[in-house]
Amino acid sequence: MSSWRAQILKEFTPNSARLTLVADPDGLLLEEGILQGIRERGFELVPFEDSVTFRYAYESKFRSRWDRGEQTDLVVVLRSQSTDISGLPFDLLLAGRKLSFSLGDLFPGLSYPVVAALDRGDLDTLYLAQEQRAPGLLGDNATKEFVLRHVFEVAPELIKQPSDLLRVLLRRHYRDQRIPDVLNERFIQLLRQNSIFDGWPLEVLVADREAFFAFLQERWPIFLDRQIEKGESGESKAKGAYSLAIKGPADIPFEHQDIRVYIDNLFVEGMLHPISHELTDSLSRSWASIGILTAPVDDKYRRLGKLIAGLQISIPADDAKHTDWFHFARTWAELVVLMAEEPNIAPGETNEAAKSLQASMDAGFTAWLLKRYAGLVNLPPVPPVMLHHLPRFLARQTDQDHRTKLALIVMDGLAMDQWLIVRDSLAQQQPEFGFREEAVFAWIPSLTSVSRQATFAGKAPIFFPNSIWTTDREPVLWTQFWADQGFTENEIVYLKGLGDGCLENVSDAVSHPRVRIAGLVIDKIDKIMHGMELGTAGMHNQVGQWARGPYLKTLLNLLLDNGFRVYLTSDHGNIEAEGCGRPTEGAVADLRGERARVYPDAALRDKVKISFPTALEWNQVGLPENYFPLLAPARRAFIQEHKQTVCHGGISVEELIVPLIKIERRCE
Repeated sequence: MSSWRAQILKEFTPNSARLTLVADPDGLLLEEGILQGIRERGFELVPFEDSVTFRYAYESKFRSRWDRGEQTDLVVVLRSQSTDISGLPFDLLLAGRKLSFSLGDLFPGLSYPVVAALDRGDLDTLYLAQEQRAPGLLGDNATKEFVLRHVFEVAPELIKQPSDLLRVLLRRHYRDQRIPDVLNERFIQLLRQNSIFDGWPLEVLVADREAFFAFLQERWPIFLDRQIEKGESGESKAKGAYSLAIKGPADIPFEHQDIRVYIDNLFVEGMLHPISHELTDSLSRSWASIGILTAPVDDKYRRLGKLIAGLQISIPADDAKHTDWFHFARTWAELVVLMAEEPNIAPGETNEAAKSLQASMDAGFTAWLLKRYAGLVNLPPVPPVMLHHLPRFLARQTDQDHRTKLALIVMDGLAMDQWLIVRDSLAQQQPEFGFREEAVFAWIPSLTSVSRQATFAGKAPIFFPNSIWTTDREPVLWTQFWADQGFTENEIVYLKGLGDGCLENVSDAVSHPRVRIAGLVIDKIDKIMHGMELGTAGMHNQVGQWARGPYLKTLLNLLLDNGFRVYLTSDHGNIEAEGCGRPTEGAVADLRGERARVYPDAALRDKVKISFPTALEWNQVGLPENYFPLLAPARRAFIQEHKQTVCHGGISVEELIVPLIKIERRCE
């Protein structure tokens, strides 16, 4: 077989059975490539997670069609600890053919617990290595070392000097690779055999991406001072002791050729931040100048050019992983902030390059969504990929200890670039705050009643068709989800309309000794957006002003002081768009958004599309039966022609990829 997927997909022949039941203890059928392959063969997949949710989808979408004599290829997937499917309803067991797939069958010579810990996207590389290397039967440690070497390109025996270790960690953390704890532990065990790493905080640097970059940031000024002391500038200046929050060696070989190759990108993409230095003139003539603040406008223009050049060659392909788009979106957000910060620093040529990049990104992202978005819906919730995964992701954290306290803050309308503004404001006010930054996908259309409601329900919109036009049922859906996890009603809080004024009601709620779960909606960003007439730059200005105020800082401290684990996300982002005209549809549209129109049937939508041929008819991925969106073209809006607005509802990177941030105190 050419890949591990081929062994599974060969079992799915169209029209072989209208119902297929699959025991999938390792979540193989929920991997993006498998989901795409199954859909391309005409199959529809429904996971069996709870009987009520499943029965609704099964009866409404499939059983009724079978009763009408229609043919379907339905796959029902059961995640259990074994290949036993007896937990499925009896009527399904009678009607369906039965299959099972497991990692033990695909990787018979490797340690099952080690392979099971891997992200399913890493199985391609492992399967190829198994085919090429034929390693035979390996135990736990041998499997760990095989996986480290052939999947993550880490050969511990070749790491003999600090530069070797830094090269490996830079490659890992720059790519944001997810390496399981069992592999990290084995890697550290092997490193500890070399006494040169005795003073290194390996447990922190290996597993914690944010801590690793903070470690480098702290040592960058020390390196610059050492460069001066070495006489490269002809000057020397003694320095006192340095205060380091992250323990370990003070001197880092940034100048090593294997390290320098990453440093430029880290400063350009915002993972490291340039600093001022009293001998700037001397240092600015060296390779290290990218990490030194010189002339503000020149610094920004230089960084702008590098960001555009880097993004142009890194637009993910149609078959890219969703994590590739997450990485791209974070870097794109840095560019959006820089362009809005200094709108006049870029000459015409650079502006044209930025516009060309934006057009290529929009086209590439749309093509990717059409091919891969449907496969994201049923992915496992750890790590979360879409907003409706968040409640299940949080619930996993209560499995070991029911006393765990969790707070989910949803900042309505916060785009990734605006999060960067908020983050920097918080960091200035509260330097002890730490931010673990991830991303998730909003729902399409990226509307509050769809995407935010899915966030609090923990379910796809198809499961709340009666409330999809409003957010009134969010408290009920949030409470119901956590009640299903074993929490009582007085342990659960939902509050909305936050962002201004007094926090007394929030304080009363979250400080109650019985409260364990808090869902909080801040709608300040959304209010700013809907009144915005100055575009992206105006959004950044007003968001920054609000974030520098006391409200958000006080709210976060209140939650942390009361022992909550705090997560912050957004239901959708926003973009600056230009009007392409208003549809003259009369009363046929159920929703008349600026970036999305929604119709009760496909025929009405098709009629409107005639007047807007470049608009996108979005299919009903996870949406109710009578919900047919028509999405405005790229960077356009259904408003008066040529009028500018800031809005949401469409499928741009800024609207769909939103921040997911864990906020904590570094000192704790």
